[in-house]
Amino acid sequence: MITILGSGIAGTALAGALSRSGRPVTVYEQRDGGGGGAFLILDGRGHRSLVALGVPEAELHAASYPLSELRYTPDDGVTRRRPSEGHRFWLRGDLIAVLKRFALDAGAEIGYGSPIAEVAVDAATGHTTLRIGSRTVTARDLVIGADGIDSVARAGTEPGRIPEYAGDVVIYGMTATPVECPTDPFVLHFHAESAAGARPATTFGHIWRPGADAALWFLRIERAPLPVAETGIVPTGRWAAAVTEAAPRSIRELTEPLVAATEQVHVSNARNVAFATAAAPVAPVILVGDADHAITPAAGVGAREGIEDIEAVHHAIVTGGSPAEAMIARRRAIADERARVARRMRA
Repeated sequence: MITILGSGIAGTALAGALSRSGRPVTVYEQRDGGGGGAFLILDGRGHRSLVALGVPEAELHAASYPLSELRYTPDDGVTRRRPSEGHRFWLRGDLIAVLKRFALDAGAEIGYGSPIAEVAVDAATGHTTLRIGSRTVTARDLVIGADGIDSVARAGTEPGRIPEYAGDVVIYGMTATPVECPTDPFVLHFHAESAAGARPATTFGHIWRPGADAALWFLRIERAPLPVAETGIVPTGRWAAAVTEAAPRSIRELTEPLVAATEQVHVSNARNVAFATAAAPVAPVILVGDADHAITPAAGVGAREGIEDIEAVHHAIVTGGSPAEAMIARRRAIADERARVARRMRA
């Protein structure tokens, strides 16, 4: 019996794929939530991996919509355009719903309301002890830690590797009513402004389409981290003035109506989980996705990295290979790709 901790995007997709391959799977998840108003952009690579795992492509397309382009306008006013590479827009809750249906139809057991409080490996037996609420469960086979950036699985196996603040606070908003923007639809727009005087560096992004129930936006602002009590879902009024004041001047006329049409926002401290000095992946507990290598949302590839992780781990399991070796290879690939992106940015 394979045990998966966390039923986010990676954990749920892996549970469905393994069950579909005839491997018994149990998933433990603290809450049965859809992700609220959070949204993400997933590129063609991520979607191809989901289809390869068995997720019906028709369902993926029906619950999302394609982007035509990504546009980035810094404060020099010159817009850089990136054609879509199979990018599609998702409300996180819609993607989770598709993956949950896939996993349950395949026969995976998902135990919602099962908060994992502790993960410990017995060196003598090789078994993993899971403290789930008030009960204790012993996992004698592979455990996959897909439990996100605050991973209990990572805390139990690598207690010294903790999330690091990335220097930005990120505010996500979804309007409560449709908003027709004066920008091109089906395009993810970014407007950035460098720090000047007392003003911090900021990036404002938005996306909309005709006939949609809502437009979506976010603001990334460089500043000291917020106390945990001030993060999460809060009324927009707490942040409205700060958002419109911090937004790049080039987009401020659009920022104000978007913020005014938004009732609540999700506020978070952007964080990373480094793996350059991490312990090598080793069974019986294998970390995937954000639990192993979370990257600030500004990078825009976290979901795809997690999906490609579980595609590699799934392949190792069903072919009799080593999931640990699969994640070692994944770390090398991720590090190489991030280095290439950093070189392009410097150039």
